[in-house]
Amino acid sequence: MKVKEKGHTIIIKRSDEAIADLVLKIEEIFSTFQNHNLIIDVCDTDLSDAEVSLFNGLNEKQKSNKKSFVVVFENADFNELGEDQMIIVPSLQEAHDIIEMEEIERDLGF
Repeated sequence: MKVKEKGHTIIIKRSDEAIADLVLKIEEIFSTFQNHNLIIDVCDTDLSDAEVSLFNGLNEKQKSNKKSFVVVFENADFNELGEDQMIIVPSLQEAHDIIEMEEIERDLGF
């Protein structure tokens, strides 16, 4: 796992670990990230629905902290994803755009 900080956002890129191991590592050190928006970059991975659902706990933690959580996964079937699920986008730029929009919404009190 590679971690990079960009402003008010932490970008975590998967190295060679399994998705379940990546989620466990993030959960172990979550307290260091809880005041930042999180982008999880798994764009070079083929994820199953079960693997995508492993991120639900982190998504809920971020939402309760009033911070953004975005997964970058370019091979997602966006028609299959429900509106209530986490935000999944196909590129890092879109992830940053989503976070910027959510920051504006939070500043405006939405």
